[in-house]
Amino acid sequence: MSGTFDVIVVGLGGMGSATCYQLAKRGVRVLGLEKFEIGHAMGSSHGLTRILRLAYFEGSAYVPLVRRARDLWIETGKAAGEPLFFEVGALDIGRQGSGIVENAETACRDHGLAYDLLDREAIARRFPAFRPGADHVGLYQPQSGFVASERAIIAHTALALHHGAEIHGCEAMLGWEATAGGGVRVRTDQGTYEAGRLILSPGAWIGDIVPALKPSATVIRQTLGWFSPLQPALFAPERFPVFTLETEGGHFYGFPLWQHPGFKLGSPHYGNDVYDPDTPTRLPSPGHREQLRACLADYIPAANGSLLGLKACMYTMTPDEHFIIDTLPGCEQVVVASPCSGHGYKFASVIGEVLADLATRGASPFDLSMFSLQRFIGR
Repeated sequence: MSGTFDVIVVGLGGMGSATCYQLAKRGVRVLGLEKFEIGHAMGSSHGLTRILRLAYFEGSAYVPLVRRARDLWIETGKAAGEPLFFEVGALDIGRQGSGIVENAETACRDHGLAYDLLDREAIARRFPAFRPGADHVGLYQPQSGFVASERAIIAHTALALHHGAEIHGCEAMLGWEATAGGGVRVRTDQGTYEAGRLILSPGAWIGDIVPALKPSATVIRQTLGWFSPLQPALFAPERFPVFTLETEGGHFYGFPLWQHPGFKLGSPHYGNDVYDPDTPTRLPSPGHREQLRACLADYIPAANGSLLGLKACMYTMTPDEHFIIDTLPGCEQVVVASPCSGHGYKFASVIGEVLADLATRGASPFDLSMFSLQRFIGR
């Protein structure tokens, strides 16, 4: 196969599928390439849901991006004919003085977000499924919630196709090169294609495609568990928010019941389970299973029923845990958008818009300076 396009997007997970949609609806001739099937479970976006928090304790500078992301999830859901964002509120629970709640409050104040500060008793009173620790405090932000992550990738892809994008699943990129005219040539296991711009959003495989980033992109295994709740009514979406929970065993996160009979809990965030993305299976970590159980027993006992399922996914972490969104030095027609350090999916809708802007206009209205490649290349 062969062809010529305005833009080629490599990797059609959360970011790449959104980018194809944003480009196609602008009338750009775009080719999307995915080495696995569309909506696969080999990357970082499966497992039904991902949290969207506006009170961003990772840094107040993220809030303008996540607010735009929220708007776009709602807008895209309407275009797709199904809701993709569910506003159930978000609760960040941390140890007093650890910075989790304090930084979330700073983000709310900086950007005029509604929020409630809750002490230990108030957390248990408002959300009786929780049994907070003695030093726990919380911040509740009502405009937050979760995104239907798997459905969103399918929706973005379907909308991209509707607007004229060419999408190839099960086609792996073998390499790319700059062309004399300032464009790119991409070689796959099925053909060769040319374009004026190339967007690389391959997630855990970024170190293979941009070797200079390999030392700064650590892939870790994350485990998601679903447990039969002992008191299901406590975890209904109208009564229970998405949450993050800082404990002595790590930083966990979870969701209300939705499209699955089990309560979903994520293993300690940013764990040290380094993983090879070319492993042919995605087996969960046995150690994570024990950590999930311990978290339930100590802090969410009403969810500590039988295990219904475990899934593994991957996070690709940078040393400072911020994203990489930048053009490739010396090859400005190539945009890199990976890794997203375990907290990126919620931004997929807006990153798609940002990447489309970079490919078609050469700039974005958002300040992307903290996502620069120069942090890691040329040190």
